[in-house]
Amino acid sequence: MLLIGFNGFSQKFTKDEKAFILEGDVNTGLPIYQTDKKEQQKVLLALSQDISPKDKTLPILVERMRLALAATEGGVGIAAPQIGINRNVILVQRFDKMDYPVEYFINPKILWRSELLNKGLEGDLSIDKFREPFYRSYSIRLEYYDLQNKKHDEMVEGFTAVIFQHEIDHLSGILISDKFKKEKGLQYKEVKVYQKNKN
Repeated sequence: MLLIGFNGFSQKFTKDEKAFILEGDVNTGLPIYQTDKKEQQKVLLALSQDISPKDKTLPILVERMRLALAATEGGVGIAAPQIGINRNVILVQRFDKMDYPVEYFINPKILWRSELLNKGLEGDLSIDKFREPFYRSYSIRLEYYDLQNKKHDEMVEGFTAVIFQHEIDHLSGILISDKFKKEKGLQYKEVKVYQKNKN
């Protein structure tokens, strides 16, 4: 017999994951994994899984991710694989909100992407000295859960949408260094949205 938990999220952290999250001082950020370390790169390239929003260890993970992000110089987002946990949890700085708060998102999914693209430079907390231009959808429709197990659905655009796309890529084991190699040479047609009609 197959039993499915509420909202389909029956998975909780494993014993090893809990031990990892609770290791050391829980009031400090967890170290950020780097691609130049073989064992850490394996985690960064692995596919992450959903987590039950009601797992009691999840708020601690979210806070330790927040502290890890806060300790960086200019970081605007972080995904759980970047601190060693292959679970679908991300933090994003919301430049589309007043005071630019950093917010968490559990089991985020992109339901729709605009065909209109935005091109901009991206770096990565897990890749030293990497900064290259990428095309991302200008706007996305996002679905996610909060710690109260409440489902949210919203539209996001601009730079904040770019951050979401970057962090959600991490959950699929996609690194921007590999993405850059694949996209190099692809042709995009530039659209001048505000160009006046000459006729």
